[in-house]
Amino acid sequence: MTPGLPHGYRQTGEGRIRENVGLSYPDLSPGLIIEHQPGRTVTELDNLLGAALSGNVAPIHTDAHYSSQTQWGRILVCSGVTLNLVAGMTVRSVSGLTTANLAVDRVRFTAPVHIGDTLYAETKVLTRRTSESRPGTGVVTCHTTAHNQTDTTVLDFTRTFLLPLDADAVRDVTHY
Repeated sequence: MTPGLPHGYRQTGEGRIRENVGLSYPDLSPGLIIEHQPGRTVTELDNLLGAALSGNVAPIHTDAHYSSQTQWGRILVCSGVTLNLVAGMTVRSVSGLTTANLAVDRVRFTAPVHIGDTLYAETKVLTRRTSESRPGTGVVTCHTTAHNQTDTTVLDFTRTFLLPLDADAVRDVTHY
Protein backbone atom coordinates (compact mmCIF):
# COMPACT_ATOMS: atom_id res chain seq x y z
CA MET A 1 0.00 0.00 0.00
CA THR A 2 1.24 3.48 -0.81
CA PRO A 3 2.11 5.54 2.29
CA GLY A 4 -0.60 8.07 2.98
CA LEU A 5 -3.17 6.17 0.92
CA PRO A 6 -6.60 6.64 2.53
CA HIS A 7 -8.07 3.51 4.11
CA GLY A 8 -10.56 1.85 1.79
CA TYR A 9 -8.77 2.91 -1.41
CA ARG A 10 -6.31 1.23 -3.78
CA GLN A 11 -3.61 2.76 -5.93
CA THR A 12 -4.50 2.22 -9.62
CA GLY A 13 -1.94 4.47 -11.26
CA GLU A 14 0.29 7.45 -10.71
CA GLY A 15 -1.74 9.99 -8.74
CA ARG A 16 -4.85 7.82 -9.13
CA ILE A 17 -6.83 5.84 -6.53
CA ARG A 18 -10.02 3.78 -6.59
CA GLU A 19 -12.38 3.27 -3.67
CA ASN A 20 -12.96 -0.32 -2.59
CA VAL A 21 -16.44 -1.76 -2.54
CA GLY A 22 -17.02 -4.49 -0.01
CA LEU A 23 -14.87 -5.50 2.89
CA SER A 24 -12.65 -8.51 2.32
CA TYR A 25 -13.14 -11.93 3.89
CA PRO A 26 -10.42 -11.36 6.53
CA ASP A 27 -12.02 -8.02 7.48
CA LEU A 28 -15.36 -9.66 8.27
CA SER A 29 -14.38 -11.29 11.53
CA PRO A 30 -17.12 -12.67 13.81
CA GLY A 31 -18.28 -10.08 16.32
CA LEU A 32 -17.52 -7.08 14.07
CA ILE A 33 -20.39 -4.55 13.98
CA ILE A 34 -20.68 -2.25 10.97
CA GLU A 35 -22.78 0.91 11.11
CA HIS A 36 -24.17 1.67 7.65
CA GLN A 37 -24.24 5.31 6.60
CA PRO A 38 -25.88 7.37 5.31
CA GLY A 39 -29.43 6.66 6.42
CA ARG A 40 -32.12 6.26 3.76
CA THR A 41 -35.40 8.18 3.75
CA VAL A 42 -38.23 6.14 2.24
CA THR A 43 -40.07 8.01 -0.52
CA GLU A 44 -43.50 7.53 -2.03
CA LEU A 45 -41.79 6.55 -5.29
CA ASP A 46 -39.78 3.82 -3.48
CA ASN A 47 -42.99 2.36 -2.14
CA LEU A 48 -44.97 2.61 -5.39
CA LEU A 49 -42.19 1.13 -7.52
CA GLY A 50 -41.63 -1.70 -5.05
CA ALA A 51 -45.34 -2.46 -4.85
CA ALA A 52 -45.66 -2.40 -8.64
CA LEU A 53 -42.56 -4.54 -9.26
CA SER A 54 -43.67 -7.15 -6.76
CA GLY A 55 -47.32 -7.04 -7.80
CA ASN A 56 -48.27 -6.19 -4.21
CA VAL A 57 -50.79 -3.44 -4.87
CA ALA A 58 -52.73 -3.95 -1.63
CA PRO A 59 -54.53 -0.70 -0.80
CA ILE A 60 -52.67 -0.40 2.52
CA HIS A 61 -49.56 0.28 0.39
CA THR A 62 -51.04 2.30 -2.48
CA ASP A 63 -54.30 4.04 -1.50
CA ALA A 64 -53.92 7.03 0.82
CA HIS A 65 -57.64 7.31 1.54
CA TYR A 66 -58.01 3.62 2.34
CA SER A 67 -54.87 3.71 4.49
CA SER A 68 -56.15 6.75 6.40
CA GLN A 69 -59.04 4.59 7.63
CA THR A 70 -56.74 1.87 9.07
CA GLN A 71 -55.01 1.63 12.43
CA TRP A 72 -51.93 3.23 10.84
CA GLY A 73 -53.76 6.31 9.59
CA ARG A 74 -51.55 6.52 6.53
CA ILE A 75 -49.84 4.41 3.88
CA LEU A 76 -47.79 1.53 5.23
CA VAL A 77 -44.60 0.92 3.24
CA CYS A 78 -44.56 -2.54 1.67
CA SER A 79 -42.40 -4.87 3.77
CA GLY A 80 -40.53 -6.04 0.67
CA VAL A 81 -39.53 -2.46 -0.03
CA THR A 82 -38.26 -2.04 3.53
CA LEU A 83 -36.25 -5.27 3.35
CA ASN A 84 -34.72 -4.36 0.00
CA LEU A 85 -33.79 -0.83 1.04
CA VAL A 86 -32.11 -2.03 4.23
CA ALA A 87 -30.34 -4.96 2.56
CA GLY A 88 -29.14 -2.54 -0.11
CA MET A 89 -27.71 -0.24 2.55
CA THR A 90 -25.42 -3.06 3.69
CA VAL A 91 -23.93 -3.94 0.31
CA ARG A 92 -21.31 -1.22 0.04
CA SER A 93 -19.42 -2.47 3.09
CA VAL A 94 -20.58 -5.99 3.89
CA SER A 95 -21.20 -7.75 0.62
CA GLY A 96 -19.99 -5.61 -2.27
CA LEU A 97 -17.93 -8.51 -3.62
CA THR A 98 -20.52 -11.23 -3.01
CA THR A 99 -20.62 -13.94 -5.64
CA ALA A 100 -23.90 -15.44 -4.41
CA ASN A 101 -26.52 -14.94 -1.72
CA LEU A 102 -27.24 -18.24 -0.03
CA ALA A 103 -30.00 -17.35 2.42
CA VAL A 104 -32.03 -14.60 4.02
CA ASP A 105 -33.40 -16.01 7.26
CA ARG A 106 -35.35 -15.00 10.34
CA VAL A 107 -36.76 -11.85 8.76
CA ARG A 108 -38.78 -9.92 11.34
CA PHE A 109 -40.71 -6.71 10.72
CA THR A 110 -41.02 -5.28 14.22
CA ALA A 111 -42.61 -1.86 13.63
CA PRO A 112 -44.39 -0.12 10.77
CA VAL A 113 -42.48 1.93 8.20
CA HIS A 114 -44.17 4.92 6.59
CA ILE A 115 -43.30 7.22 3.71
CA GLY A 116 -40.90 9.85 5.03
CA ASP A 117 -39.31 7.58 7.65
CA THR A 118 -35.52 7.46 7.58
CA LEU A 119 -33.94 4.05 8.01
CA TYR A 120 -30.56 3.31 9.57
CA ALA A 121 -28.89 -0.08 9.80
CA GLU A 122 -26.09 -1.97 11.42
CA THR A 123 -24.74 -5.42 10.72
CA LYS A 124 -22.99 -7.84 13.04
CA VAL A 125 -20.82 -10.57 11.54
CA LEU A 126 -21.92 -13.84 13.13
CA THR A 127 -19.77 -16.49 11.45
CA ARG A 128 -17.38 -17.06 8.60
CA ARG A 129 -15.76 -20.16 7.20
CA THR A 130 -14.16 -21.31 3.99
CA SER A 131 -16.56 -22.96 1.57
CA GLU A 132 -16.28 -26.72 1.24
CA SER A 133 -17.87 -26.80 -2.23
CA ARG A 134 -16.54 -23.55 -3.75
CA PRO A 135 -12.75 -23.28 -3.53
CA GLY A 136 -11.51 -19.72 -3.15
CA THR A 137 -14.68 -18.51 -1.41
CA GLY A 138 -15.86 -18.06 2.13
CA VAL A 139 -19.31 -18.34 3.63
CA VAL A 140 -20.24 -15.35 5.79
CA THR A 141 -23.35 -15.02 7.95
CA CYS A 142 -24.41 -11.62 9.28
CA HIS A 143 -27.31 -10.25 11.29
CA THR A 144 -28.68 -6.86 10.25
CA THR A 145 -30.92 -4.63 12.34
CA ALA A 146 -32.65 -1.50 11.05
CA HIS A 147 -34.23 1.33 13.00
CA ASN A 148 -36.02 4.53 12.09
CA GLN A 149 -35.41 8.16 12.97
CA THR A 150 -36.90 7.68 16.46
CA ASP A 151 -34.56 4.72 17.11
CA THR A 152 -37.44 2.23 16.89
CA THR A 153 -36.29 -1.11 15.50
CA VAL A 154 -38.31 -1.82 12.36
CA LEU A 155 -36.59 -4.87 10.86
CA ASP A 156 -33.97 -7.51 11.52
CA PHE A 157 -32.75 -10.45 9.48
CA THR A 158 -29.86 -12.84 9.00
CA ARG A 159 -28.13 -13.22 5.64
CA THR A 160 -25.59 -15.76 4.42
CA PHE A 161 -23.51 -15.21 1.29
CA LEU A 162 -20.39 -16.31 -0.59
CA LEU A 163 -17.42 -13.99 -0.67
CA PRO A 164 -14.04 -14.41 -2.40
CA LEU A 165 -11.21 -15.22 -0.01
CA ASP A 166 -8.84 -12.97 -1.96
CA ALA A 167 -10.64 -9.68 -2.55
CA ASP A 168 -7.64 -8.02 -4.21
CA ALA A 169 -7.36 -10.79 -6.82
CA VAL A 170 -11.02 -10.27 -7.73
CA ARG A 171 -10.57 -6.50 -7.79
CA ASP A 172 -7.52 -6.85 -10.08
CA VAL A 173 -9.31 -9.14 -12.56
CA THR A 174 -12.53 -7.11 -12.63
CA HIS A 175 -10.86 -3.67 -12.38
CA TYR A 176 -13.14 -2.91 -9.46
